[in-house]
Amino acid sequence: MKALRVERLSGDLSGVTLADIPEPGRKPGEVLVRVRAASLNFPDLLMTRGEYQFKPEPPFTSGLECAGEVIEADSGSGFAPGDRVMGGNKTGAFAEIACIPARGLAPVPEGFSFAQGAAMGAAYATAYTGLVELCGVKEGQWVLVHGASGGVGLAACDLAKAMGARVIAATGVEAKREAIAARAKPDHVILASGRFREAVSQITGGALADIVFDPVGGDVFDESTRCVAFGGKLVVVGFTSGRIAEIATNIPLIKGFSIVGLRAGEYARRFPERGAAINAAVRELAEAGRISPAIDRVLPLENWREGFEAMARRELVGKVVFEP
Repeated sequence: MKALRVERLSGDLSGVTLADIPEPGRKPGEVLVRVRAASLNFPDLLMTRGEYQFKPEPPFTSGLECAGEVIEADSGSGFAPGDRVMGGNKTGAFAEIACIPARGLAPVPEGFSFAQGAAMGAAYATAYTGLVELCGVKEGQWVLVHGASGGVGLAACDLAKAMGARVIAATGVEAKREAIAARAKPDHVILASGRFREAVSQITGGALADIVFDPVGGDVFDESTRCVAFGGKLVVVGFTSGRIAEIATNIPLIKGFSIVGLRAGEYARRFPERGAAINAAVRELAEAGRISPAIDRVLPLENWREGFEAMARRELVGKVVFEP
């Protein structure tokens, strides 16, 4: 079968190749899935460089998540051949066939395409875990979402709106503002460069943000500490800027806000019942038409480099989906 293999770690994708490899063998507890669509996530790019916290040894098949049809599953797993499923593991999704633990799969929402299902899982599970599960977002609250052109950022905007919050989408790229406004439909879009606190203050009438959702880190995190309302929450999602920020503890003490660390996958692994409930809630929202993932482009798997390079250049507004 065709699979996207990371043969060696490199900073320029030179260690990545599309190869023919044997089909994976299914173990007990796993589900064999014929992949119809698989979405690109920032950790996929980082893993080709050895820069993600999970560091598989090359060679390995890339890809966090996919959607497709069940080929084979254990009896009692809840899945049967022909079922339309979405989900994934830390690797293995960028292939014609994937082996995925049953606990990592869920039905594709009714009415969703495979591409939509592949683009939804990790991004919306992350957004829901952060905004709803950990921060208890409420109707009418102000939510500032950084990295709003990325899959997770767009999902956070979409979900916050579905929960009745007022959303400020933030991007570091001026040229993306119009596309973000069209795809995420936030209440406001701002440029998150330099001192953006004043823009947040003006929009919120001085109230600032009840929740700041930050996948960017670095300078954006530093300035975001000035944008959180008293009693608010600053959610650390990632560090796409490349710099892990530091903070003096007197700042959250004096300003009365909480810093919340978000690892949605690890949260679901440690608390499987909550993980299942989160997946069910996301699926219910999707089937009700209240949320839908933004897709930047759909590519055949052989055009994988286009997707990875567009992500590395920060060109995307939405998810890249590969079709094997």
